[in-house]
Amino acid sequence: MRLVAVDGHAGSGKSTLAGRLAAEPGGAPVLHLDDLASHDALFEWTGRVLEQVVAPLAHGEPARYGVYDWERRVFDGERTLPPAPVVLVEGVGAGRRALRPHLACVLWLDVPREEAWARGRRRDGPRLDAFWDGWERAEERHFAADPTRPYADHLVRRDAGGYLVRPGPRGADAESARAHGG
Repeated sequence: MRLVAVDGHAGSGKSTLAGRLAAEPGGAPVLHLDDLASHDALFEWTGRVLEQVVAPLAHGEPARYGVYDWERRVFDGERTLPPAPVVLVEGVGAGRRALRPHLACVLWLDVPREEAWARGRRRDGPRLDAFWDGWERAEERHFAADPTRPYADHLVRRDAGGYLVRPGPRGADAESARAHGG
């Protein structure tokens, strides 16, 4: 089983990219980190991901995890993620330090923070402005303490024809090492 992180700022298009990858022939199941985060714990979901998702999948077993209802503000229901050769982990912080040892690849949606946040605010509408104000501060703190982009294997941007994929900082280092016999 190989875990592939799809990370980037809120509003950058992570869910869309993960959905497109999952829909491809031989596609992969998707873990949406929004299902595990909550209003009270925007980024404090690592332990649950490791215990409820990574551990069972590593043993070839289905992962079962509680799902947060963002409207009702409670964990309500459960999802099952089947074991598969590739599983996508999509969400802000998917490429975080604690998960990187378990990740085969990190994709970073390379959209500037302000552009991504503006897209997210437009998507969610004015009724969630107060949430976004708090979210932006929380995301800034998260990426200041635990950045993903420097560890990305690939940088991904949407363009007119679909997606443009370039080597990321870690991917460029690996290509350089291969080119120099490393």
